[in-house]
Amino acid sequence: MCEMVIALRLVRREAGQGHAVWLWLALPLLVMATLVFYPLLLIVEQAFQGNGAGYGLETFWQVVNSRRFIGALYNTLQIALFGTAGCLLLGSVMSVILVFIPFPGSQLIARIIDTFIALPTFLLSLAFTFIYGSAGMLNGAMMSLFHLALPPVDFLYSVWGVILAEITVFTPLIMRPLMAGLRQIDKSQLEAASILGAAPWRVLTQVIFPAALPALLAGGSLCLLLPTNEFGIVLFIGAKGGNTLPLMVYSKAILESDYGVACMVAFINILLSLGLFVLYRAAGARAVIRRASC
Repeated sequence: MCEMVIALRLVRREAGQGHAVWLWLALPLLVMATLVFYPLLLIVEQAFQGNGAGYGLETFWQVVNSRRFIGALYNTLQIALFGTAGCLLLGSVMSVILVFIPFPGSQLIARIIDTFIALPTFLLSLAFTFIYGSAGMLNGAMMSLFHLALPPVDFLYSVWGVILAEITVFTPLIMRPLMAGLRQIDKSQLEAASILGAAPWRVLTQVIFPAALPALLAGGSLCLLLPTNEFGIVLFIGAKGGNTLPLMVYSKAILESDYGVACMVAFINILLSLGLFVLYRAAGARAVIRRASC
């Protein structure tokens, strides 16, 4: 009898703890539903709302058959893929140098890189304009030095200028987790590989980066999403030569007041971001499994 009473008390206690957990989760879920999910539902509803009564795919076919949308989609994919690849390459090289090849001033450089994370993107875009713009420092110096009539550097106001700016802005997001992962590598493994006569490239590819792969995947997944949805850099630099999906949403909603098309483009942009993120994580998971099996 006593054992049954104790069991009932334990069941009631666990049930009470379960209710308490749900009460603690209710407020964050309510905030998320109000601030995130409800606006997304409104975007989806507006995107698929037909010209007449009910819902339909008229706006979807209008958007996908537009040459402007096709160009914006191509530019967005180009910026996302090349920007992420550039961030991964530059961030990996700089992280390895700062962690494993210490030199005078390396700590100062690491702290300067940290400050880039706190700077707004439009500020760095403005700095790029002052340096690489048509009337910037680089063009001014080259025109004065070589007596040129026109600016020789004319890539800034294009897709490639946006890619270069986003690589500069988002590379620190790769370096922070990657440098933390590299510092956790046991130095005895590197010493053992050097004693056994392994070449530096082999140590880098078979010892260093396999150990830092989770950190590289974490930073890369974040870096992939940010260039895909970046608006400030594209508006400041690439608006003259490259339209993207976020910029198209802005122009359709704010400048043209075409909210149906703007919501459909925003919905496609959300699907694109989620699709790229899932593909990147799946490829990263396969790489980790393959490394573990080897």
